[in-house]
Amino acid sequence: MESVVNLTDLVTQLQQSVGILHKQDIQAIAHPLLADSSTIPSTIQLGDDCAAIPDEMGYLLLAAEGMLPSLIETDPWFAGWSAVMVNVSDIYAMGGRPMAIVDTIWSQSTTLRDAVVAGMKAASQAYNVPIVGGHTNGHSPYNALSVAILGRANHLITSFQAQPGDRLLVATDFRGKPHPTYPFWNAATHADPVQLREDVAILPFLAESGLCDAGKDISMGGIVGTLLMLLETSGCGAMLDLDAIPCPPELAREQWLLCFPSYGFLLSVRPEKVATVQAQFHKRDLVCEVVGEVQPTQQLFLQAQDQTVLLWDLAQQALTGFSAARMPS
Repeated sequence: MESVVNLTDLVTQLQQSVGILHKQDIQAIAHPLLADSSTIPSTIQLGDDCAAIPDEMGYLLLAAEGMLPSLIETDPWFAGWSAVMVNVSDIYAMGGRPMAIVDTIWSQSTTLRDAVVAGMKAASQAYNVPIVGGHTNGHSPYNALSVAILGRANHLITSFQAQPGDRLLVATDFRGKPHPTYPFWNAATHADPVQLREDVAILPFLAESGLCDAGKDISMGGIVGTLLMLLETSGCGAMLDLDAIPCPPELAREQWLLCFPSYGFLLSVRPEKVATVQAQFHKRDLVCEVVGEVQPTQQLFLQAQDQTVLLWDLAQQALTGFSAARMPS
């Protein structure tokens, strides 16, 4: 990966990127929820990839994702596939295993609807997660798609457990190619379904083996936006070493930092467990490298060669607004 010429310019570009700006939209729901959370059980933490609902068997995991309207209209099959894939990733990212999916489709045409359904069905079969219900409106004045998922975990990987001194690991799959229009790295649609399922199964193994309890899947905010969310909910900061971040040769560094990688996880790991965690990914021909360290401040710094620049001070400026989310009683 080529070095950054002007880190200050890159920081400005990242701060103004659509993926990170969209994360700030989450404040619209975070603020009212936190202002009056009396109806939310105290055992449920707010601000993670999934709602983790404890029960006598462990945790039920509940999550939902909506798709970009422009993606639905320009690439409906891939939008359907992605709607399932991102929800499956949310479940595995928290150390769980998905159980079932429901969808909501609003469409202006049967052609678009059928392509969306075909993409969802293909991903459902690839990840072996059934679609069991939902809602369909074929007479809508617009096109929209959202998917919700239910899963279960025995032990959690959460956004609340990153600790100063942890090493930050990026795990991803370079066996893919860029989407021609959107900032997506597609390492999924042409992969062997067995490979897909076995690759994501690493995450619950890490949780159940006690190797990792903190992390997130890399979302539309890319590595940088995902790290900011992890730090916000954990009340920490970090130094992110851009020179250490592995990057597919097809992409420039600034593209990869904000890319949705289809298979991508950012993990916060105790130093003595790093080598064992990396080995789980490496033996499956996946990339897993140390890219930074968690620090006690609430500031995220970017480092490249001899430059270090502050990207975000979470003590001064919230991202999602979930930094004050309640911990279980």
